[in-house]
Amino acid sequence: MYHKLIFFIFLLWLFPAELSAQNHPVNNPFGIEFVMIKPGHVIIGRYEPTVGKYLKPENPDEKVLSPKAYQIAENMAKKAAMPGFKVSINRAFYIGKYEITQLQWKQVMGNNPSWFQKEKVSGDANRHPVENISWKNAQAFIRKLNKLDKEHFYRLPTEFEWEYAAAAGAQDDILWSKAFEIGVISDSTSRPVGSKQPNEWGLYDMIGNVWEWVQDAYNEKIFADPIPSRSGTEHVLKGASFTGDAKNATYKTHAAGPGNGYDVGLRLVLEIR
Repeated sequence: MYHKLIFFIFLLWLFPAELSAQNHPVNNPFGIEFVMIKPGHVIIGRYEPTVGKYLKPENPDEKVLSPKAYQIAENMAKKAAMPGFKVSINRAFYIGKYEITQLQWKQVMGNNPSWFQKEKVSGDANRHPVENISWKNAQAFIRKLNKLDKEHFYRLPTEFEWEYAAAAGAQDDILWSKAFEIGVISDSTSRPVGSKQPNEWGLYDMIGNVWEWVQDAYNEKIFADPIPSRSGTEHVLKGASFTGDAKNATYKTHAAGPGNGYDVGLRLVLEIR
């Protein structure tokens, strides 16, 4: 027992930051909560379209597609499939447990650009995500937050960091039933952050509620490139919003701003100085 205690004390001395980071989530002075995401990998841009199987109708007069049509569709799906590429996240990072709320935005910026304020929602609008912001607005918020909080450094996540955190270890695309469990989708307004179930890593609203800006410039393609673009007229949006459907309510969606405005917000990454 004595030798085990000495070894544990040695580990604390050798790796104090790493051990404490893995056991304690971080809260900043504005009530923004962060969860640590450990290193790992994710497959980006994998696309595997599927085709239903031909079923012979029970009623011979019923008109259905022929078996040949199904075969053609299956061949087209195979040609359209994309294997994607593996991205390794080599360092742990902290990402927001929730999307930035209207209250948190007001505390930092002194204003509230959101469309869905108290006049348009039931309950406390302060807990709804801030929205109706551009990528430049998001950068202005981050710059001011970094001036106010000298102990931490804030930024938007990269697209790869965001998708890795959203997938939470899953290698396949999210099922529509699962998207409904964790996401505010197919709805008419935003909802208070954290109103649905978290993903497997304890992050809320990675699907739905509001689109989230990431740092990367948009590459004018359906999926991201292995080397992200450093320039572009727009930036990437991830995660879909409360209007999301089966097409975009997935962590694999690679969308471009500016979006609709009223359903575009942000989530932050925190770096400990």
